Amino acid sequence: MKLPRRKFLHLAAGAAALPAVSRLASAQTYPARPVRIIVPYAPGGTTDIVARLIGQSLSERLGQQFIIENRPGAGGNVGTEVVARAPPDGYSFLLVTTTNAVNATLYEKLNFNFIRDVATVAGLIRTPLVLEVHPAVPAKTVPELIAYAKGNPGKFSMASYGTGTASHVAGELFKMMAGINMVHVPYRGAAPMLTDLLGGQVQAAFDNLPGSIEYIRAGTIRPLAVTTATRSDVLPDIPTVGEFVPGYEASAWNGIGAPRNTPAEVIDRLNKEINAALADPKMKARLADLGALPMPMTPADFAKLISEETEKWGKVVQAANLKPD
Repeated sequence: MKLPRRKFLHLAAGAAALPAVSRLASAQTYPARPVRIIVPYAPGGTTDIVARLIGQSLSERLGQQFIIENRPGAGGNVGTEVVARAPPDGYSFLLVTTTNAVNATLYEKLNFNFIRDVATVAGLIRTPLVLEVHPAVPAKTVPELIAYAKGNPGKFSMASYGTGTASHVAGELFKMMAGINMVHVPYRGAAPMLTDLLGGQVQAAFDNLPGSIEYIRAGTIRPLAVTTATRSDVLPDIPTVGEFVPGYEASAWNGIGAPRNTPAEVIDRLNKEINAALADPKMKARLADLGALPMPMTPADFAKLISEETEKWGKVVQAANLKPD
């Protein structure tokens, strides 16, 4: 049967509009089932805390459960690969950290290419790390710590929450710029690192401020300095490392990533909701209490940050000749 030309054109126009309509509908109905956020570290650290805060907020805002799934291992690469290989359907996301930028140089062979295989969704927070020691350590300032380490070569331990993590490379940068030798002791996450620091099994550590702030307030860990260029509002009396080691600066950051080819409308929806959550006064107050600053970003801005950090820490990895465990 031959259709009248006017009716044919009307039907053709309607068919052409269907993909756009279906995309709009999917964006409006998303998410239709629970969503998982993979945290590539053990429970209890800053990354885990931030993931649960943002997951709870997204659950409330979008009416579906955002489940936090901890998948530690291989310096964060196990959990990262899970997301890099996940279906790009908008139901699997990665809690991205500074370590992802470090690992691009630290590991010669990975089963994924982070920048190629993980799409950026949104920034979450930026936080200082804090150079901290067990109270039994006699050093009470950064210069005293440097002098103590020089007087005890090969005997002073510096813990991190994993090889290649922000905690580790911040410590390596400090060692290089201060001209000291501290024995690196890596852990599988911030929580076990802090347990041993509190128990005196290790002497010093670089930790994300949110993970250590309560111990610092309780006096069970002694903070010597923060790693950012300026002092932290949470610890205004604690100096920066750069006040004693000119030019030193390091910070940790978190964001959200997704498998590549995740629909743009899903990424845009989540970016909008995450940025709105970060602007919420209650969320800002909670993050401020932890010593973290909200880091709202567009997907493009977050991608630029990752590129810059990959270059910065790649130089440290090469200069210090760091190798994965």
